[in-house]
Amino acid sequence: MALEDAKNEVDGAFTRADLKGAAFENAFGGAPSFLRRRYTKDLSGVDLAVTGIPFDQAVTHRPGTRFGPRAIREASSLQPYDPPYGWGFNPLEELAIADYGDMAFDYAKIAELPGRVTDHIRTILAAGAGSVTLGGDHFILWPILKAYAEKFGPMPVIQFDAHSDLWPDDDLERIDHGTMMYKAVKTGVVDPARSVQVGIRTECDDYLGIRVIDAPAVHRLGPAEVARRVREIVGDGPCYISFDIDALDPAFAPGTGTPVWGGLASWQAAAILRDLAGINLVGGDVVEVSPPYDTTGATAVAGAHVAMELICLYAWTRRAAP
Repeated sequence: MALEDAKNEVDGAFTRADLKGAAFENAFGGAPSFLRRRYTKDLSGVDLAVTGIPFDQAVTHRPGTRFGPRAIREASSLQPYDPPYGWGFNPLEELAIADYGDMAFDYAKIAELPGRVTDHIRTILAAGAGSVTLGGDHFILWPILKAYAEKFGPMPVIQFDAHSDLWPDDDLERIDHGTMMYKAVKTGVVDPARSVQVGIRTECDDYLGIRVIDAPAVHRLGPAEVARRVREIVGDGPCYISFDIDALDPAFAPGTGTPVWGGLASWQAAAILRDLAGINLVGGDVVEVSPPYDTTGATAVAGAHVAMELICLYAWTRRAAP
């Protein structure tokens, strides 16, 4: 029915009646919600809310990630026709997924941003849904985790990244995408003993108890072993995945603010995420996609695929539950 549906479907972001199911409208037309899900602020019956936080005023180098959520949504228009390859099921058929839109904020009142992010995610969690957030720069992780820690306690975090983001910074008023994990650990919203950073390839003096599988180790060990070690570290409890797109090598994701060579290939990231199936994922994000630095759109495509993998991981445990 896909070809017949394609003749009639348009602007499913506004017109689709069901939160479940594939979408067949032309990839090049219509309103680009994430995976052609319905845009809605009504979280009734929603299992998973995809939302954007287009904030990039915490960057240390190149801005542009404020355009990330829009670019990732557009890139995702190619994906909702078929089940994601290799998973053996279609989360779009099994989960009620909504595009919750972008978070509203006053770009000129930067100090208000952290509280607004926490409130935004808190609203989603209070409705019984999980969240997949499209950034935006990586600072947003700390206020997101505050909301998750309120519900689940200190969070085990699986962080894919070129940078540890653990620069010492005890000034809680500073808004910096290189220090938010330091603050998250120091304020008790992250459980460092059950957290792990994957793909690191910049120096860090103190990882504050977080385990590290750096990029050379990923290349040496292979995705299957990396995933096994990650699963062993985080255990069976609720966990969160934060995927900074600069975890990928600039050859695969040039559109980011602080690119570092020697990173993960797309296939390595895909294989690691796939092999994490079974972890108790309760939320995640994809951050640091900066479209102005990638005229090909490849970085946004990578971001859209990572977000789909997060959805699959979120669905995997819930579909297996009785």
